[in-house]
Amino acid sequence: MGEQAGFGLVEDAPADSDGPEGDSCVETATAPRAIHVRDSKHTAGARLGLAPGAWASFVTYAASAH
Repeated sequence: MGEQAGFGLVEDAPADSDGPEGDSCVETATAPRAIHVRDSKHTAGARLGLAPGAWASFVTYAASAH
């Protein structure tokens, strides 16, 4: 995945959550104390860092919301 080692593409998003171009994806990287998330199209842009527990809660919510 390009210039930033450690980030991997998350592609398993439902079709109804895709953007107008149909390819809205994020990349994640794990570290011992955080999960880092960024836009796959704007890798030099802003990043979000989440504690592992917060990431787990988000993933559980996102998986059950559809």
